[in-house]
Amino acid sequence: MIESSGLAFCFPGGREMEFPDLQLAQGGVLLLRGNSGTGKSTWLSLVAGLRAPTRGTLGVAGQALAALSPVQRDAWRAQAVGFLPQQLHLSSALTVAGNLALAYFAAGRSADRTAIHAALEALGVAELAQRRPSQLSGGQAQRVALARAVLLGPRVILADEPTASLDDEAAAAALALLARSAHACHASLVIATHDARVAAALPQARVLQLEAKITP
Repeated sequence: MIESSGLAFCFPGGREMEFPDLQLAQGGVLLLRGNSGTGKSTWLSLVAGLRAPTRGTLGVAGQALAALSPVQRDAWRAQAVGFLPQQLHLSSALTVAGNLALAYFAAGRSADRTAIHAALEALGVAELAQRRPSQLSGGQAQRVALARAVLLGPRVILADEPTASLDDEAAAAALALLARSAHACHASLVIATHDARVAAALPQARVLQLEAKITP
């Protein structure tokens, strides 16, 4: 579940961005639409607890984020949020399996090698477990990043422009992976996109349209 009211954010020295109010039920699917510069990535970072709003209220998966300290937000995010950013941020120093183990480290838990294998296997990349990110294709890296995002059974999955620069076949595969993974753990799924193919692939999704509403 994601609930927000009067949500706004301002970068230091910048202008305040205002966001529409929202109520998204647990397990719901939301497309975050808007042109570049309307705040899609910023909205995702607020929902993930990576940034704190300058005003307004925000609740995610039953947690009022304003009630958490920065350290508590980090611990909450590791447990409750699966984030697939545009830049996948796979560590080049670690194997694929090691990158997934980082999810456990962030949550303060011991790595579960069986669960790591199962997550990779579910996405068809178990045979890549000992490879380095530099040895992966773009599609393989995206599957690994998605496996890491859903490994701990998050309550919310956030994806920032997951079909950018993908051809039709690869885009369809990426969206199917996201939808299937969210359904498996009954997570709310939010995809920030300006790609019309996403709405066509997810006709059940709600749409939250962001406009360039910026106040001095």
